[in-house]
Amino acid sequence: MVRDEAEELIALVEAGAIADAHREADEAGIAPPGNGEPYGIGWRDGARAVGDGLLRVADRALDRAIGPAASGSAEGGPRGRHPVGKVDVERAKVAVMPLYLAFSDISDLDPEVSDEVLTAALGTMSVVGRVAYAGLLEHFTESHGERLSRLYARYGPRSRIAVHGRHSLLHSPASIAVLERLTGAPAALRAEWEDAELPPAWLEGLASAWQASEVPPG
Repeated sequence: MVRDEAEELIALVEAGAIADAHREADEAGIAPPGNGEPYGIGWRDGARAVGDGLLRVADRALDRAIGPAASGSAEGGPRGRHPVGKVDVERAKVAVMPLYLAFSDISDLDPEVSDEVLTAALGTMSVVGRVAYAGLLEHFTESHGERLSRLYARYGPRSRIAVHGRHSLLHSPASIAVLERLTGAPAALRAEWEDAELPPAWLEGLASAWQASEVPPG
């Protein structure tokens, strides 16, 4: 049993690394300027072919570990549902903590709440997506750094907003994951949130605060 679990974990890590490589290949799909349209078309086609091949390799790795009915694809909907496990949550916690500390401070929000919130966020993703989530979170925080700084300054632990209330999630490192999912998969997140019976006010409060932080104060 221990060996089976170890093999599954190795396959998940392998698939996650491949999914990260796929994301980088996708981001590299824009050809360098100044080489003409035929060159650009060939560049994009080549990047797409590499990305598609990487996804097939990732799927095969997951199929060997957890079966074809549960693995799902890295970008599309899952072929089946593989429950969010403790390893998924722990990996996500390790990923979000340093990103959160770049914008905020740790508060006294119940850690179990963070685990429940992360489980809901991870439930919106395929298995490959969960393993590659650390890279996606880094890309999200890099792309929205200024906006995140405004958000946590106004509503996070450094602000005068109380830890209990509609902005409670901004006192949790899990808020980074929720914000990314609000941006990338809002409908799926709301469905998982409802299934988990998490307080609707938390999600709506975070969504409204995120919207308000889009524009710097005049």
